[in-house]
Amino acid sequence: MSTPAPPDQPPLTGITVLEVGVFMAAPYAAMQLADLGARVVKVEDPRSGDPVRASGPFVDGESSPYLRLNRNKESVALDLKSPAGKQAFLDLVASADVVIENLRPGAMARLGLDAEGIWAVNPRVVHASGSGWGQDGPLAPLPGLDIMAQARSGIMSITGTPGGEPVKVGVPVCDLVCGLYLALAVTAALRERDRTGVGQSIDVSLFEAGVSLAVWEAGKWFATGEVGGPLGSAHQSQAPYQAFQTADGWVTIGANTPNTWAGLCATLDMADELADPGYADASRRHARRGELLDVVESRTRARTTADLLTALGAAGVPCAPINDYGEVFTDEHLNAREFFWDAPHPTLGPVRQIGSPMRFSRTPAVRGVAGPPLGADTRAVLTRYGVPADVVDAVAPSSREDDA
Repeated sequence: MSTPAPPDQPPLTGITVLEVGVFMAAPYAAMQLADLGARVVKVEDPRSGDPVRASGPFVDGESSPYLRLNRNKESVALDLKSPAGKQAFLDLVASADVVIENLRPGAMARLGLDAEGIWAVNPRVVHASGSGWGQDGPLAPLPGLDIMAQARSGIMSITGTPGGEPVKVGVPVCDLVCGLYLALAVTAALRERDRTGVGQSIDVSLFEAGVSLAVWEAGKWFATGEVGGPLGSAHQSQAPYQAFQTADGWVTIGANTPNTWAGLCATLDMADELADPGYADASRRHARRGELLDVVESRTRARTTADLLTALGAAGVPCAPINDYGEVFTDEHLNAREFFWDAPHPTLGPVRQIGSPMRFSRTPAVRGVAGPPLGADTRAVLTRYGVPADVVDAVAPSSREDDA
């Protein structure tokens, strides 16, 4: 059950979350809740755990991605198909506020652990499900991974260069956005639960999460019937707003307001373009973006990226280099804001983490522990929540786990 958070503690202090999550969406959602102070108990199959544990690279046998995606959580190994494992899980449900899962639709129901099964034990629980296509509808039974959601949601149709082969977004954007929507919906449902005293179910799909991002594309289609296509780095309706080649690399520039357009023209010696009525606003510039690209790049190619960043920044023109992740993870600005931090791990020592982008003035996000070894917390968690000793012994024999 939830309890009031002490002053200046993370916002979700006192909330207990049970995660039956694999791969990305539910684990990413639960990570957000854990960062906000919820106690997250990750329930994993005792045979192999979350499949991400088998994803490299590995550090002394531990999955490096797992260590980061599952930070600030406890790992409990339970076979939910066994009577003892199911009973132990339901005993945890009795003290939980949230159950979040992303198994294929119907899997939890077959175990008797869907929303109705959960509410029979604790009607206050918020039950959240992530899936490829949703809990109902003609696609619901089909397996759905991020790339399928990117494909069917239209994201891949506008990603890449005109005439090029299909390209997905480099990060699993549908998985991640689904996870963020799950976390947002859970916090909203908890707020509503505080008013009514009862939980509810949440259904978020990778597919709909992907479609929800089509703000510009929907604006075009519903207004004109026009179907967008890939534009490389260019914007759907404004220009200049894209990557431009420099003497030694690339720079991104977004000069889509009167002031930033004037600043770009002054910086790149484009007085004629500034005076041209055909370039008077972002929409007109977008209509002539091909020739505008040639004009801008004829200037940017003659200057280094560093020189352009300095000059454009001084003129108030939004710009940035295109960093690789080696540069990102050593970025001076991020380090100055202490975005990266080290989480302790029982065998690996400090494990570098990506910080939470949510910064609170009074109740900071949690910086706790790295993703735990499989089942490391089984006995401690079950005992803490009052699971009967015989059930604890059945699912977590002392010989199989460190009781220290």
